[in-house]
Amino acid sequence: MSRGNFWSYGGRRVKETKREEKTGRTAPFWVFPAFFYGDIVCSELLVRHATGNESSGGSLLFLFLFSVPIALIFWSASTAFSFRANKRIATVLVSVTTGFFASQLVYYQIFHTFYITYSAINGKQILQFWREALAAMAGTVFPIALLVLPIVLLRLFGRKWKVYRRIRVGPLVAVVILAASIHGIAVGLVRRTGSESLSPYDLYFQTSYMDATAENFGLLTAIRLDIKRTVFGFEPAAAEPADSDAEATPTAAPPTETVYGYNVMDIDFDSLMASETNETLLSMDQYFSSLTPTLKNEKTGIYQGYNLILITAEAFSQYAIDEELMPTLYKMAHEGYYFPNFYTPVWGVSTSDGEYVACTGLIPKAGVWSFEKSANNSLPLVMGKQLTALGYSAYAYHDHTYTYYKRNLSHPNMGYIYKGVGNGLNVKKTWPESDLEMIDVTTPEYMGSEPFHAYYMTVSGHLQYNFMGNSMAYKNRQWVKDLPYSEACKAYLACNIELDRAMELLLQRLEEAGAAEHTIIAISADHYPYGLTNQEIGELAGHTIEENFELYRNAFILYVPGMTPETVEEPCCSMDILPTLSNLLGLEYDSRLLMGRDVFSTTAPLIIFNNRSWITDKGMYNAKTKAFTPTGDAEIPEGYVSSVSKIVSDKFRYSALILDEDYYAKVLPGRE
Repeated sequence: MSRGNFWSYGGRRVKETKREEKTGRTAPFWVFPAFFYGDIVCSELLVRHATGNESSGGSLLFLFLFSVPIALIFWSASTAFSFRANKRIATVLVSVTTGFFASQLVYYQIFHTFYITYSAINGKQILQFWREALAAMAGTVFPIALLVLPIVLLRLFGRKWKVYRRIRVGPLVAVVILAASIHGIAVGLVRRTGSESLSPYDLYFQTSYMDATAENFGLLTAIRLDIKRTVFGFEPAAAEPADSDAEATPTAAPPTETVYGYNVMDIDFDSLMASETNETLLSMDQYFSSLTPTLKNEKTGIYQGYNLILITAEAFSQYAIDEELMPTLYKMAHEGYYFPNFYTPVWGVSTSDGEYVACTGLIPKAGVWSFEKSANNSLPLVMGKQLTALGYSAYAYHDHTYTYYKRNLSHPNMGYIYKGVGNGLNVKKTWPESDLEMIDVTTPEYMGSEPFHAYYMTVSGHLQYNFMGNSMAYKNRQWVKDLPYSEACKAYLACNIELDRAMELLLQRLEEAGAAEHTIIAISADHYPYGLTNQEIGELAGHTIEENFELYRNAFILYVPGMTPETVEEPCCSMDILPTLSNLLGLEYDSRLLMGRDVFSTTAPLIIFNNRSWITDKGMYNAKTKAFTPTGDAEIPEGYVSSVSKIVSDKFRYSALILDEDYYAKVLPGRE
C-alpha cells in the first residue's frame, strides 16, 4: 500500500468512527457500568443456581461488593480509547467473562467442582472429555443461553446508545480510585469476619479452596485469588491454638507401656532443628517431632514378604458390589477385611487427587496437581519405593492415555515401571477402555517373578453413564437391561461388571502362578461416582443420600485369598491405605510423616473432607453448618471440636508443605 493510500485509509476509518458516534441516542453515563455490573452479578447468581450452590446473605454481600470494582474497571477499559477500540475491548471483556462462567458451569456439571487456574493451563488434557462436555452443555442449554444474552444485548444496543464514547482522563482516574476504594472497603469487611476455618477471612487470606471461595465471594474473585496464588505461590496459614488440651484430640498419646513399639524411623529432629535456619522447615521439624507415632500391633508384619496388588478403581462404589452381577468383587469385599465405615473424600482435582491420597497418604495441596508436582520430590514412603528397596519388581498401569494428569512423570518417580495407552500398554482404544483387557495383557509381565508389586489405575467405570457413548456400558448391557433402575444406574453397574471380570481374571492368574495365597489385593476408589446425580446414587442405595458425609462412604477391599474374614468397624478413609499396608507388610516407615493412620493401631480415627468437615470415633463435624453430631452416647471432652478442627487445619498445612518443600528429602536422605 502506498503512503497516500495508507493515510486515505486512515481517514476513512476516522470518518466511520465519527459517523458511529453521531448515530443513535446518547445513553446516560451510568448505563454502561450498570451493564457490566448486571452482567457479572447475574452470571454469578445464574451459575450458583444452576450448580445448586445457593448463597446466604453474608456471601451475597461480598459478591455484590467485589463485583463493583470489577465492573468499574471493565467500564474504564471500554471508554479510555477511540469509539471503535472501546467497542472491541467491551466485546472482548463481555465475551471472555461469558466464556469463563459458561466453562465453569460445564466443568461443574462433569466434575462437581469448579476448575482452578492450574487445570485451565493444562486444559489440553481436559479436552479429552469432549463427549462429557457436550453432554453437560446439552443439559445446561438454558443457563448457557442466558449467559450469552449480554453479548447479544451489547451488539444490538451498544452502538445505538453510544456507550462506547470516550471518557476524559480525569473522570477515568476518579473511577479507578472509586474502584480501589470499594475494593478496600470489601477487604476491610472481610477482615472483620473472624479467622475460623472457612470464614471469609480464612478463605481470602489463609486457605485455598476454590468452591468455598467462590461461594463466599463469587467466581471472578475466586479465580483472581487463585491466579495470584498460582503466580506468586501460596502457603496455607498455621491454625490458631485450640482451647483444649491434648487429651481431647483424636491423636492423644497411647499408653506408654507397649508390647510392640512404634512405627517410627531414626530421625534426629533435635539435630535438624538445631541447625535449621529456614523458618518454614523449622516449623515442620517442630510439628512432626511433636506428634505421637502409631503403635505397632498384632497385625504388624503378618503379610511380610507378600506380593501386593494395589488398585485405584475409577468411580468405584459399594453400590457396584452386587452379589449376582459382580460375584468376584462381592467375594473379595466380604471374605477379606470388611470396612463398613470407609470413606473416599473428593478433592479439588478429583481423580488425580484421589489417586494421590491413596498412594502417598497425604492430603493434596489446593490449586495445583499434587501428583504432577510430586514428580520431582523424594517419596520414600510410597509402596513402589518401599518395596523396590526390598528387591520387589514394581509395575504401574493405566488403561487410558499414559500422559493424562502427567502420570508419565509422577508414577516412575514412585519407583514403578509405568505403562499406559501410548507407551506400551496395548489395549483396544475405546472410551472408556477395558480393565479386563488391561489385566489380561499385564499379568504375564510380573507373575512368576516374586516378590512383585503391581499398581493399577482403572478406567472402565468412567462417566458418562449411558449405552450410546460408553463402550463398557454397551459391552455389558445384557446383564443389566432388566434391572429396576434408571438408564444411568444400569449403565454404571454395567461399567463395573468389566472391573469384576478383570478381578476374576486376576485371581485366576494368581492361582495359576501359585501366588494367590501369598498376595494382598487392595482396591479403593479415586472418588464416588459423581457421574450419577445424587438422586441416582440414592436410587442404588435405596434411600435419599445425605450429602456432606454419606455421599462419600465407599468400599475398600483388602483381600488375601484364603484368609479368615474380619470386620473393621472403626471409621477410616483412603488416606489410611498407605500406613495400613505398610504396617501389614512389616515395612519400616514413620507414621508421623503421613496424614493417615494404620487402621489396626490404637490411634483414634480421623477422616478429613475437603470442606474441612471431619469424622472421628466420637462423632461428625459439619464445617459448613458448624454442627457436631456425637456418635451414640460418646463422652465429648470440653473443647473437643475446636481441638480436632485445629488438627485438621494443621494436616492440610503440613501436608502441603511436604509437597512444597520436598520435606522427605530432608528428613529421610538417601531413601529417594
